[in-house]
Amino acid sequence: MSELLGERYRALYQNYYGDGAVATKRSISAVDALAHIKAAVGSDSFDRVVDVGAGEGSLLGILDHSGFARELYALEISQAGAQAIEARGLKRLVGTTRFDGYEIPYDDQFFDLAILCHVLEHVEHERILLRELRRVARHIIIEVPIEHGLRIDRKIASGARFGHINYYLPDTVLNLLRTSGLRVIRSQMCCSSLAYEQHCAGRARGLVMAALRRSALKVAPRLAPWLFTYLFVAYCVPDAATDAPASGTAPAAT
Repeated sequence: MSELLGERYRALYQNYYGDGAVATKRSISAVDALAHIKAAVGSDSFDRVVDVGAGEGSLLGILDHSGFARELYALEISQAGAQAIEARGLKRLVGTTRFDGYEIPYDDQFFDLAILCHVLEHVEHERILLRELRRVARHIIIEVPIEHGLRIDRKIASGARFGHINYYLPDTVLNLLRTSGLRVIRSQMCCSSLAYEQHCAGRARGLVMAALRRSALKVAPRLAPWLFTYLFVAYCVPDAATDAPASGTAPAAT
């Protein structure tokens, strides 16, 4: 299965976490992600949680500090990322495992929750990974950027250096999940925090962008993703009924 990971992206991710600017951005993003995850899962609780594509461990650090789960596990492609995770000394982290981006070396339904946060947009064969998550986890939560708007050409150009190769709208994410054998319990389109906006765009421009993004989403939720980038969060369970595309209309984002 390892040959499914293209050499270009294998090389990119080996040195991906040596960039201090990326690490700072990921740390702020992790705080946002935890808030989105908690809103999506509601009162559900979990013993074993795996962060798939855990990077250098920013989200794991937040999960560990908050006591989100009794046991945390990490899966990561990059050796540098795996080493950075271990260096954090997280008390709830059971282990960090290198993997090829597709095959997960755990038994069926081993995890209560698998988290795939800002990973799917990097994956060359999305459904292969999603079906593997369906195998190893009872619940799955996914967060992806919604970038497939009117300026998609600019998004592709700017995202290339970060390894973004897939671009989504809410309906395309829901279709991808359904056709990967997942049933969406709850989904939501979210905005990044003001702290993240200001880190990326500066204090004044970040404030303006945050206000515009939130206003557009409130006033015109169907149009907003064509104009601005958002985050889409989906909380899923394996769909025992089918591995094939589901019929009917897509569930509305809540």
